[in-house]
Amino acid sequence: MIPQKWPIASLVLTVFLVSSQVISAYAQTDSSQLVIVHSVTLEGNVKTKDRIILREMTLHIGDSVRLADLPGRVQWDQRNINNTTLFVTVDIATRITPATDSTQLARLDLTVVMKERWYIIAYPVFDLADRNFNEWWYDRGRDFRRVIYGGRLSYRNVTGTNDRLQVVIERGFLQRTILSYSKPYIDKAQKIGLRVDVGYATNKEIPYRTQFDKWVYTKSEDVLRERAYASLTLTNRRGLYHYHTVDTRYTRNTIADTIARLNPDYFLDGRTRQQFLAMSYSYRYDRRDNVVFPLIGKLFTAAVGVSGILPSDNFHFLDLSASMTRYWSMGGRFYGAGSLRVRATWPTRQPYFNLRGLGSSIDMVRGYELYVIDGQRTAIWRNSFRYQLLNIRKQLNWLHVRQFNTVPIAVYLTAFGDAGYVSSTVAEQYQSRLANQLLAGTGLSVDVVSFYNLVMRFSGTVNVQGNTGFFFNLAQEF
Repeated sequence: MIPQKWPIASLVLTVFLVSSQVISAYAQTDSSQLVIVHSVTLEGNVKTKDRIILREMTLHIGDSVRLADLPGRVQWDQRNINNTTLFVTVDIATRITPATDSTQLARLDLTVVMKERWYIIAYPVFDLADRNFNEWWYDRGRDFRRVIYGGRLSYRNVTGTNDRLQVVIERGFLQRTILSYSKPYIDKAQKIGLRVDVGYATNKEIPYRTQFDKWVYTKSEDVLRERAYASLTLTNRRGLYHYHTVDTRYTRNTIADTIARLNPDYFLDGRTRQQFLAMSYSYRYDRRDNVVFPLIGKLFTAAVGVSGILPSDNFHFLDLSASMTRYWSMGGRFYGAGSLRVRATWPTRQPYFNLRGLGSSIDMVRGYELYVIDGQRTAIWRNSFRYQLLNIRKQLNWLHVRQFNTVPIAVYLTAFGDAGYVSSTVAEQYQSRLANQLLAGTGLSVDVVSFYNLVMRFSGTVNVQGNTGFFFNLAQEF
């Protein structure tokens, strides 16, 4: 008997032995043979309701599956549960019991073993106001006056249904208050979800124009920009991998007269207020093995957004976008990834505040981290070639808080090459050197993936203009 003080070791050994027996059984059994799912046992979901986990599985009680397909089905079910980001670890053990009668099918018993995350996180905020760490480090002189401080509360899995309550109170360079609540399923069929957001923010220093592909700031003792919004989002999840989203949002933005004088096109025609109702629809097909740092799978997205629906609205805008991304194994520890994203907006004449090309969001050609390239239409082609240097699960037995004592760590060496293009009618107005021409960058990065969705990327790059750089990012995708 294994001592009780080693419960994790006992669990791992049990899963290994059971898996070994199942694999041995596969080798000795006709792979076309069917087995029937007799039971699904869930262990470790102390707070998460069973139905939230079962929703992610393709194998349910009463289903029959070929032995040849079973390993792949189990692996994807494990990935789907892990992608809820509710758990630190997820393991699935299988046991097959031969049929006693030739008219019956062999029985399959599944055991899903999970370790839940710590769901309530309240922490102080000490963040940078700039687009990324690199802009603050290289272009803003590492000025600690450009920091945001305050506090955030993130309460995941409030009712055990993967819902989330978020409260953000930030001060300093940016004054911001946000309240958000989301619930992935509000119906018994677990298809329809709901999210509500309200936010209010003010700035005393903002970029009022772009020059030479860099933001130009101005500041004042008074508030220069005020933003307020409220939104209601409905989601419809079809099956496991198809997501439909409809978002309705009302926004009111105001700026000081100073900004309108410095750049009359900020809201167009010297206006100091922008208000509008917007609606958008998006579709996402998401079949990735890990939503935080994918290695295998596919992702497709498409969206259309319309702003200026009400007669009183003074901002009218159409936004179309689509992206396709594929991740694949190249054998052994090698992995590849490729992505294509396009976006187009209308009308051609747009307020500066809403004019976004590459660099002002996650849309970026690597090698251009320090640049903002404004335009009405963009395209990005990104490619990565990865080698897995390390992939371990570290158990900290001395730490008696179960949500933190298991630390998965993976390290990848990545070679990448990106290309992009920004079509802009305001390149001359804002003295852009990078719009309306091919952008290309390449380099190497070390990507460190750890628990609680933390991905740190250290990269060295060179772009087609000959600019080199060393950058740090908290990566969120690709």
